Amino acid sequence: MIKSLVCIDANIALKRLVHEPDSILAHGLWAEWKAQRVIIIAPTLWVYEVTSVLRKFVYRGRLSPQLEQQMLMAAFRLPVNLRRPVALHQRASELARHFNRPAAYDAHYLALAEMAGCPLWTSDERLYNTVHNELPWVYWLGNYRPTGAIHEPQAAYTTVAPRSSP
Repeated sequence: MIKSLVCIDANIALKRLVHEPDSILAHGLWAEWKAQRVIIIAPTLWVYEVTSVLRKFVYRGRLSPQLEQQMLMAAFRLPVNLRRPVALHQRASELARHFNRPAAYDAHYLALAEMAGCPLWTSDERLYNTVHNELPWVYWLGNYRPTGAIHEPQAAYTTVAPRSSP
């Protein structure tokens, strides 16, 4: 039996760990993928982005420093299959140029999804708005509608409130 694939960006995964307004949507999507035995893939860049985003959360006061390493380990335990096809970087560069992106990070996700022939789910609305007319297999988390009742799980980790300006 062939299992279906889905490519995700780092923020979709992080929304499972850090509470944000659309985290419940990410939980619902993951629950559907688990029930359907979908294989979740991402480019190897995913590891660096997850690490960077968590570091930024701590720096900006959204996450306590004590939880940073725990969150990092929890993120790396998520069932994400990291891939780096031979022509990934070249295709990412082409896509970044085509869509006039200032950097090629997001284009790596686009390139991997294209090469794997699977949808890409992102929580980056700007990326989605830039590419969805030409790449109908790119989906934005904000448009996701759960098929069943979804209950947000108890947060395994807490976040700290943003620092207030003095």
